Amino acid sequence: MSHTATACTLLLLSACSEAPAQSLATAANSPSDGLTLSPVPAASVDSERLSFADWRTLLRSDAIAAGIEAELFDRAFAGVSPNPDVLAADSSQPEFTRPVWEYLDGAVSPIRVSRGRSLLAQQRNNLTRIEQRYAVDGEVLVAIWGLESNFGSNIGHHNVIRSLATLAYEGRRQAFWRSQLLAVLQILQHGDITPERLVGSWAGAMGQTQFMPTTYNQHAVDFDGDGRRDLWNSSTDALASAAHYLQASGWQQGQPWGFEVRLPAEFDYSLADPDNRRSLAEWKALGVTPMDSSNAVASATPATLLLPAGHRGPAFLLLSNFRSILKYNNSTSYALAIGLLADGLRGGTGVHGSWPRSDRQLGRSERIELQALLSQNGFAPGPADGIIGANTRKAVRAFQQRRGQPADGYPSYELLEQLRNH
Repeated sequence: MSHTATACTLLLLSACSEAPAQSLATAANSPSDGLTLSPVPAASVDSERLSFADWRTLLRSDAIAAGIEAELFDRAFAGVSPNPDVLAADSSQPEFTRPVWEYLDGAVSPIRVSRGRSLLAQQRNNLTRIEQRYAVDGEVLVAIWGLESNFGSNIGHHNVIRSLATLAYEGRRQAFWRSQLLAVLQILQHGDITPERLVGSWAGAMGQTQFMPTTYNQHAVDFDGDGRRDLWNSSTDALASAAHYLQASGWQQGQPWGFEVRLPAEFDYSLADPDNRRSLAEWKALGVTPMDSSNAVASATPATLLLPAGHRGPAFLLLSNFRSILKYNNSTSYALAIGLLADGLRGGTGVHGSWPRSDRQLGRSERIELQALLSQNGFAPGPADGIIGANTRKAVRAFQQRRGQPADGYPSYELLEQLRNH
């Protein structure tokens, strides 16, 4: 999860319907290298009752008890104080969001595709070795590299210790951030980087593939053989680490992430539900056909249907590799961008269907209102938090079905107006 991916996730909550990022899904992962970073009661004291200095003293005791060297801790925390800019970023809840097509315009831009193709050729020898070791397609790795750090050119400038200490001390999810802080101390103790060079996003994502510390400890690899897992300066280590992560997430080499499809007239759009998994043969029987006949996949392969902009936008069948990308970053728009960028690196021509670019996107307050109105009308969208997740889409779909409309689960402004007048 990069600092740019973090921002994209915040901006795309209504379009993505996901939680914010790969790191959140891996927070409970146990770090490697033999250190036991289990919770210690001392640092669980309410930080609001402590000064930052007192809190740091308790954390120091916990870190030492978990195996971190005292000298290393003191060096890492030298001059560290809370960063108000990090707290502001953590609490940011933008009113307006970018639609998925605007995100994809930037993520899969012609400039990025061209640059990616050039780097794909330059890195071919390394990628061949990585593919042989981890059975993950090189185009997908270069796509991740491109989206996470613009191919290594933008790895973030925040002091990671300061950012994570700020969030662990007074952020919204203190236990989560504390686990990341202890994990990054382990990375320093491993010798992969020095405290002075430890930079990343405001949320602590690091390196050219923007791993969170717990993810780093579990999946970062030293592929260039220099004795360090260096995701900051070694593109070889970064690409191989991303491959290791995707391999562990179930990546199937040679299988597409998915592909764009054409839907028949009078299609039942309620079938576009992530829980509705059918074989490609079953989708074909329903009249769902690939836009590109070159997508030869076994007919028994299971797939789900995605309508990222509702029934008036493009449609995609998603295979298991799409879910592997979601484990890297739990955003549908992000995973779609990775898939489309990887296709572009192979020479693909992009999305064929038209996006409903004239659609007015709901602001955060309007999304909250939509959820509240759905609840008032007997549906179950979940909490009125402005996040359009699976429950909200299911409730929207049920409302659309009641009114005899295409039940695509898409929360449009038109639908909000219908609820207001219902």
